[in-house]
Amino acid sequence: MSKKTIRIGNGCGFWGDNIDAPILLAEQGQLAYLTLEYLAELTMSILAAQKQRDPQAGYAGDFLDVLERLVPILVAQPNLKIITNAGGINPTSCAQRARTILDRGGLKDCRIATVSGDDLLPRLDELLAAGHACINLDTGAPLTSVRDRIVSANAYLGAVPIVSALERGARIVITGRVADASLTLAPAVHELHWPWDDVGKLCAGTVAGHLIECGAQATGGLWCNWQDAPDLADVGYPIAEIDPDGTVRITKPHGTGGAVNIETVSEQLLYEVGDPAAYLTPDVTADFTTVKLRQKAEDVVQLTGARGKPATSTYKVSIAYRDGFTSSGTLLVAGPQAPLKAKRCGEMLLDRLKRAGFEFERSNIECLGAGAAIPGVITAKEDPPEVMLRVAVYDSRKNAVERFTKEFAPLVTSGLPGVSGYTTGRPPVREVFAYWPTLIDKNAVTPEVHEW
Repeated sequence: MSKKTIRIGNGCGFWGDNIDAPILLAEQGQLAYLTLEYLAELTMSILAAQKQRDPQAGYAGDFLDVLERLVPILVAQPNLKIITNAGGINPTSCAQRARTILDRGGLKDCRIATVSGDDLLPRLDELLAAGHACINLDTGAPLTSVRDRIVSANAYLGAVPIVSALERGARIVITGRVADASLTLAPAVHELHWPWDDVGKLCAGTVAGHLIECGAQATGGLWCNWQDAPDLADVGYPIAEIDPDGTVRITKPHGTGGAVNIETVSEQLLYEVGDPAAYLTPDVTADFTTVKLRQKAEDVVQLTGARGKPATSTYKVSIAYRDGFTSSGTLLVAGPQAPLKAKRCGEMLLDRLKRAGFEFERSNIECLGAGAAIPGVITAKEDPPEVMLRVAVYDSRKNAVERFTKEFAPLVTSGLPGVSGYTTGRPPVREVFAYWPTLIDKNAVTPEVHEW
């Protein structure tokens, strides 16, 4: 067993996160590994649509911009490694572009590996024919009911193929869809020489990964006591220090904004968790209820006691399918009786569309600022001086939704007094990608590792 402690920092919690954060964390964090987490369920469907238009697309392009800026840091810190799921639907194209960037920056010896095999869309009919029904976990419906509308189908791979890539000498590992926590667990297993049957240590690494996977959410972002978080404008991104025995410390670079304390770590620990006693990943089933938190020092929280069970025999699969169209628009309504006027304007908008022959499968009128987000907080007697009217519709007919977008501007002259905020133009029509969660036997999926 290794006697060293490994420092892993996560500089990106989603595609769209702060683009300076990875650079600052790599510069300030004294890291062995920098992880960058770009993918969400919606992201995969967006990337799949991009790849359908351009076979060379389908990855998180922000990563390449970040990598350009990381090149001098990789030169100055020859032991720093990067693990990212920026490969999305197309790890190969992402790696090819990354190879060009590294070569141009004088890092021709920096080895890249890709992890793939998660993309099940090309094999979907084969898998269905083999008896993998891919039942919807929420509704129990068979996948055949939406087969002709599917745009992406990806299994959540685990840490095993990432470890394999590191064992081959990769300094940068670009994956497709893997479980978020596996980005952190993999380097811990690799560097600390943890055996795959040591469930306690695998759970510890999984907890560490879960805590840093959303970036600054663990270091003061969205903290309930945000007033006590110093300078969130300069918030430091999270670092997991992992000891060989599975002890974990969550911290951030010294001198950065935000906070790491029992509350910020606890909030993230319970984020996106169904059963805290059985957090399912491809690597292990972690029990978060056994974890003990201790404020070890300022901006340092120590975690011990992680327990759990071996992983299940299945991978979770995220499937996205086309499911109609939606649009939403807003108008500012100000003056006396603003909520009442806003609500009536929304009704007028839908009434005019009904007159034109368009009734929608779903519609919603909200008066933001008058209790729409948190019902019951503002009483009927209160009369806020201004509210934001938001009207949204959904329909399987694109032309109906397109017609909806043309009814906001007329309210400026044919609506009620106090209507404004129409200068941004007509709202866009967006295609809806619905989510289909399911499971598949692990023996039906073969992770692949390739070097670049």
